Amino acid sequence: MSLRFDAIRDLKNNNTTVAASAKITGIFNSSVFTLKTAREYLTDESYKSLVTSIRGGKKIDRSMANQIAIGIKAWAESKGVTHYTHWFQPLTGTTAEKHDSFFTLKGDGTAIEEFDGAALIQQEPDASSFPSGGLRATFEARGYTAWDPSSPAFIIEIGQGKTLCIPTLFVAYTGESLDYKAPLLKAVEAINKAAIDVCHYFDKNITKVTPTLGWEQEYFVIDEAIANARPDLVQCGRTVYGASPAKGQQLEDHYFGSIPERVYAFMRDFEQESYKLGIPLRTRHNEVAPAQFECAPIFEEVNIAVDHNTLLMDIMNRVAKRHKLVVLFHEKPFAGINGSGKHNNWSLATDTGVNLLAPGKTPKTNLMFLTFFVNTIKAVHDYADILRAAIASAPNDHRLGANEAPPAIISVFVGQYLAKVLEDIETRVGSKFDEQDEAILKLDLHRSIPELLLDNTDRNRTSPFAFTGNKFEFRAVGSSANCAISMTVLNTIVADTLKKFKSDVDGLVEKGDKKEIAIMQVIQKYIVESKAVLFEGDGYSEQWHQEAERRGLPNLKTTPVALDAMVTKKAKDLFERNHVYTHTELEARHEIELEKYIKKVQIEARIMGDLAINHILPAAITYQNKLSSNINGLKAAGLGADTYASQTDLLQQVSKHIQVIYTQVNAMVEARKVANNIEDTRKKAIAYEADVKSAFFDEIRYHVDKLEHLVDDDKWTLPKYREMLFLR
Repeated sequence: MSLRFDAIRDLKNNNTTVAASAKITGIFNSSVFTLKTAREYLTDESYKSLVTSIRGGKKIDRSMANQIAIGIKAWAESKGVTHYTHWFQPLTGTTAEKHDSFFTLKGDGTAIEEFDGAALIQQEPDASSFPSGGLRATFEARGYTAWDPSSPAFIIEIGQGKTLCIPTLFVAYTGESLDYKAPLLKAVEAINKAAIDVCHYFDKNITKVTPTLGWEQEYFVIDEAIANARPDLVQCGRTVYGASPAKGQQLEDHYFGSIPERVYAFMRDFEQESYKLGIPLRTRHNEVAPAQFECAPIFEEVNIAVDHNTLLMDIMNRVAKRHKLVVLFHEKPFAGINGSGKHNNWSLATDTGVNLLAPGKTPKTNLMFLTFFVNTIKAVHDYADILRAAIASAPNDHRLGANEAPPAIISVFVGQYLAKVLEDIETRVGSKFDEQDEAILKLDLHRSIPELLLDNTDRNRTSPFAFTGNKFEFRAVGSSANCAISMTVLNTIVADTLKKFKSDVDGLVEKGDKKEIAIMQVIQKYIVESKAVLFEGDGYSEQWHQEAERRGLPNLKTTPVALDAMVTKKAKDLFERNHVYTHTELEARHEIELEKYIKKVQIEARIMGDLAINHILPAAITYQNKLSSNINGLKAAGLGADTYASQTDLLQQVSKHIQVIYTQVNAMVEARKVANNIEDTRKKAIAYEADVKSAFFDEIRYHVDKLEHLVDDDKWTLPKYREMLFLR
């Protein structure tokens, strides 16, 4: 009996009970060293130092760090913690941690529990073992993790063990960032400074602007034993083969449907673990595809939101094992049905309680809203290629443009009402624009923009970057991605655009224009310059692809080409003048992402060959022999050819598919060998995309999937889509 049938037989034994749900407010943040907790465990002096660091970005000196470390240790030990780790996000796409015990020995052999400021602030993991893109030689091992006080420490529970986790940055010995967090924090500071300067046109009381993020995490859940019977799922997170089942998502009966009991138990379990860690999950529901689901939190400050999303994926993977389930975060684990994204809902909040992307009720607040609204559109227009590079990955290439995700063309949807507002500004604000016109325009805006709050504009699910009432939703981000990448780019490009806006407005004011008139003049100019990126129609249509080309919008369909935008002079200048990435860091990241692409396509190609030769062809040949024996038996019995014509036809079909698969797999292996000999990483990635993936993947899959419909079901060793998607 194959693993496939063993898994199906044992499904009935996989029910897991979950304790009754606790009141969320009773467990929320119970495993987090919040400021409220800090107030209990820290001295007044150390508490004030920590608060100042979190809210004002001030460095904490060593003496205060020692006091804070003592307080954190006391709190952790009260929770049963024995070990601590610096929790960081290297450029692998996963998290990393090295556990150290509080236990140590004094010089006289006395055993004590110790955790001081030095251990809190810094550790030295082996940097040579993480991707560096050439920043570090393999023999240069030293790297540093540095405490990020803005993200609170937390306790992770694994089985019966508990570990204190200190969120940290990860940098090379020479100072270059080797993680996702450090550039994000720099981008957050860049947009804070740029936005404050622009806000002061409208409100001098604003002293801080914080980008916020609310992500929506899509994922698939399937039975663990069934998943384990699929080597492709185990090794690359997606099915490289699999014929579409009779029932997929065509009935549209899964979306928002009743949550299956076993999955519901899993959801409740990981939600409770998340609440303990301060992750403010709010929604759960069935997504469009069978076995696909989504969860989403309340929005948070972007750095915290990124940490929470990364942490949540770890929690979900771990909790799923308790339920004998597997979570699939791959962007396209199953062909023919919807893939998974991670919509990033982004906005800007002031320390005065204003959402800068929410239309107001007065002309003044509406003008402030328009300023940030139009600047964001302008940023996306000017840096669409860099924004596209931020979401580029091998798994996301399978999803983008696949009729359930936006195309690779970056465009902005704003809705018909705001589109009309932008058109009015474009046509009515000109060189002769005066105070009378300004007053009329303000009144018009006051009347029209608040209509948006009544949801009088539809949403466009085909747009990669859509305005949804009080935020922009970046829908093209892949489900397995670290949100930090897209958020670093988005905050940087908006910061840069705001700085230019301030310069342009100040230039007009210096020439004698009234401030409000100068603002409207620049807004009008930006609308004209960026209107090519606005699109309200069907992003799936071929007409849009043609129209986008006519408008000059980039359509970068593959990762190796899309990543080029990271190392252009435009990108290097952008990130350097905003102090987010150095040229060297950008080059390194470009190299890392290309290598990651190569390795993932390489793994997929190898697993396709392995499954074809060791699973598919043996099953097909066994069935081929069975057909052949049947035909020969009928011939020997003296029956006419018309009595076994159907068997002959089946034999011919099976034999044809076997031959094509065998020939194409061997050709793919040879193509891979050629690509492996290319030394230039970019050329190698392009070769893997064009000469391996595009040249062979779809064709081999076509013939394998045809065999799945032909070969005796008892001989087919790989779980089928109908089993993976519907049996749980």
